[in-house]
Amino acid sequence: MKKVMLVVLIVFAAMSMAMAQDVLGAHLVYGRGCVACHSPHSGARGNGIVTADATSGDNALWGSDLTPYYNQTFAFGDSGNYAYTAPASSKAHDALSDIMLCLSCHDGNLAKNGMMKGSTVETIPNANGGNAPTLLGNDGGAAGDYKNDHPVGPLAIIGCGGPYDWDCTIDATGKMTAPAGSKFAQFQLDYGWVVKPAVYNLQPMVTCTTCHDQHVMNVWSGKINNVQGDYTTSFFVRGYYNPGNAASNSAAQFCRSCHGGEANEMHGKVIPTT
Repeated sequence: MKKVMLVVLIVFAAMSMAMAQDVLGAHLVYGRGCVACHSPHSGARGNGIVTADATSGDNALWGSDLTPYYNQTFAFGDSGNYAYTAPASSKAHDALSDIMLCLSCHDGNLAKNGMMKGSTVETIPNANGGNAPTLLGNDGGAAGDYKNDHPVGPLAIIGCGGPYDWDCTIDATGKMTAPAGSKFAQFQLDYGWVVKPAVYNLQPMVTCTTCHDQHVMNVWSGKINNVQGDYTTSFFVRGYYNPGNAASNSAAQFCRSCHGGEANEMHGKVIPTT
């Protein structure tokens, strides 16, 4: 009996270890952890990458080579109508630079990052299965095709009052606000306000980190239906996002954070997030 109990305990411990997942998830980068992106010494050269970039690592201790991206233009989304041009150098707390930082690992076209395998560690839930591509410019189609990727950059502006937008307002600083009694305010009670648009030319702009929190893959802490808690998320999405639950509307609710015209509230319905 003691031997049986010992075996059971060992199996249980192994299962517990297997189920436990660091919140960085895939961004642990095969055990390298934070230094895969933020090299504490010498920037990209500290990660063994040969670069002539005199400013390597000066912004966020970035540990990838950014030189292939400087001044490059990417035709994102909707037939390529949302062009984004990377800056000539990396700047701290700059939305255009932040997009370039993400591309330096997630592009796979101009520069291939040896640490990236090109697909998510998470499988696509429900009937689809499989793994989604993680390299935007090298996703199995034509190399350098970004037209099938969500727009980011100066042309990817979030608006208010249009047929596809919330009944919000944009204040003098360029931030979206929810007037009292608006349907946008009701949505924030039902789902929260989880996205983080950047402000560019006094307009809310979409960047990579508008939708994704690169530091937390599987859990989001916030209020849903005005109840504070820790909620399931996937793919580093910045909100309650659980498409693996067929009864949940959380995935649609996340998209409605910006696409208000498709929200329940804009159609006269108040439906709790499930």
